Amino acid sequence: METIDNGDAYLGIQASEIRALEEKYLFTTYKRQNVFFSHGKGAYLYDIEGKRYLDFLAGIAVNSLGYNHPRMVRVLLEQGQRLIHCSNLFYHPYQGQLAKRLANLSGMAKVFFTNSGTEAIEAAMKFSRAYGHARGGSEKSKILALNNSFHGRTFGALSVTAQEKYQAKFRPLLPNVQILEETSPAALEMNMNDDVCALLFEPIQGEGGIVRISMEFARKARELCSKHDALLVLDEIQCGLGRTGKHFAYQHFGVDPDLVALAKPLGGGYPMGAVLGSARVADCLQYGDHGTTFGGGPLACRLALEFLDVIDDEALLGHVAEIGDYLAKGLAAMKPRHPSMGEIRGLGLILGVELGNIARNVVEQLLSRGVVANVAHDTVLRLLPPFIIARKEVDDFLEILDKVLSEAEIAYVH
Repeated sequence: METIDNGDAYLGIQASEIRALEEKYLFTTYKRQNVFFSHGKGAYLYDIEGKRYLDFLAGIAVNSLGYNHPRMVRVLLEQGQRLIHCSNLFYHPYQGQLAKRLANLSGMAKVFFTNSGTEAIEAAMKFSRAYGHARGGSEKSKILALNNSFHGRTFGALSVTAQEKYQAKFRPLLPNVQILEETSPAALEMNMNDDVCALLFEPIQGEGGIVRISMEFARKARELCSKHDALLVLDEIQCGLGRTGKHFAYQHFGVDPDLVALAKPLGGGYPMGAVLGSARVADCLQYGDHGTTFGGGPLACRLALEFLDVIDDEALLGHVAEIGDYLAKGLAAMKPRHPSMGEIRGLGLILGVELGNIARNVVEQLLSRGVVANVAHDTVLRLLPPFIIARKEVDDFLEILDKVLSEAEIAYVH
């Protein structure tokens, strides 16, 4: 593997010291891999010893432009010297510009900025309840969500995250949330009624194993939400903002949502989220009904504007569609050689490969060979490379994965 100067030698701190500090002073909420990253460039990360890693995770869909993109760095430095934070009690130049940009790209009417994806879901749930109360009183407050979903870690978002491992320790959760066990138009029609204020789902379930919602379900969802005056709320925190080859995943489905939650890549690596709302919900909140201290700050907004500019200027949507297809075909060509490989799912550069019981081992072996990926839903290899990934880098990944799968399959048999 190529090595470069790690740039952190001046810290004088070793891996053992970093680990010891975290074990002593941090809550043990993360099970970390034994790698200590220092910096990145392009589609690669580097550890504190200078070892290079090809990144097929992108900070879980955050670093979509890779690392140290010169335009993002320039904006970070320029705005950092001008104004990092400004209270939402006042105006600054960039929040309105970014809201207009997102509204125009999405066909939405209004935008609310947050700091993260889970906060975007919380805001969308509050907007949905406010919409329902205005039209049907407190009885119109039920929120429908889907089995296998993941929407975040805060109490509202967790209440619509239908995975036992995330919910078990924190019950009771929010009332008046119903999970659809079956993701079918018939099941949706059976459970939709006038008490529902919102139906929430991910067009492509990320943490649930890269599961794409069917076109039939999405269109039935739009039909029934309109019929029962409920909001269609889409979580595009992981699959949105270019990852599928379009600005928004719902644009592949031919449906118009009422609310869309965004986050991960929006700030180019800086914490940033948003809720986009249609004209139907434009007046559901008044002054003081919702707010945030940090959401939509000048640095975050200017970085987001630059991120969207780079996507356009570098024609990255077309590249994502093309290179995603190239990666998917490469995985499919490998499948006959590997009995462990099940279904290959996804769209653009959000792809998953069913690997069953060897998935975690495969991720560990990829890391040992200088490739970053991770596991979703315990059995799925989740691939979320940056939008700038090149064919040569895809070829390198496929070659390494081929070898890792062969070794993992032999080990599993024996």
